[in-house]
Amino acid sequence: MKKVFITGIGSGLGKAFVKVFLENEYKVYALGRHLPDEFIGKIKFEKADLLSLENVYKSIENLLYGINAVDIVILNAGLLTPLKDIHDTPIYEMNRMMDINVWANKIILDYIIDKKIKTDQIIAISSGASVNGNRGWHGYSISKAALNMLIKLYSREMENTHLIALAPGLILTPMLEEFVLSADEKKFPSVKRIKQSPKMTPEEAAKKIFNLLPKLKEFESGSYVDIRKIRS
Repeated sequence: MKKVFITGIGSGLGKAFVKVFLENEYKVYALGRHLPDEFIGKIKFEKADLLSLENVYKSIENLLYGINAVDIVILNAGLLTPLKDIHDTPIYEMNRMMDINVWANKIILDYIIDKKIKTDQIIAISSGASVNGNRGWHGYSISKAALNMLIKLYSREMENTHLIALAPGLILTPMLEEFVLSADEKKFPSVKRIKQSPKMTPEEAAKKIFNLLPKLKEFESGSYVDIRKIRS
């Protein structure tokens, strides 16, 4: 049975990933703060707050103890806080985004290397915000840009694994609804564009990404890829 390791499965895209991989008969290993009731007894889960960086390595060890190979790793967990100007965003708030969006992923990748876990494909969920620099996206844009580079750097060291930083397109997640769609569209022009743009449900996005897994491997390892620019 194929194995997949996913972070951040409590809601949104991460939860949808679990559903699609279970439907395709993968053994699912998941790390996160919350295990949805529907997955109890169906996946192997380790509760972990990725903001507590000092505990992340041990949490992965508890989850993957005795595992020497994982077919796919999806680094999905991410943090966005309300849109505001970067001038008004305190460093501590941006540090929280860096911890979850970048450094927790570094710890996970280090564990995979340290324990010599054979991994065919690693996908880190990035964002168009990592490259477009729209007003209001403060530490989220910075952390996702750093994530892109983190993946590129690790691709140079993990020569037998294919790594991609993937922007999954617009997905109607609780995070998007709470922090983006409710923001001031006059002050932050990207909000109006997002409201007017087509959006996928988490389930639609997860299925689309799953179906594109082979095609993603056609890109150079370490690349940043925007799913909206992939021809089906």
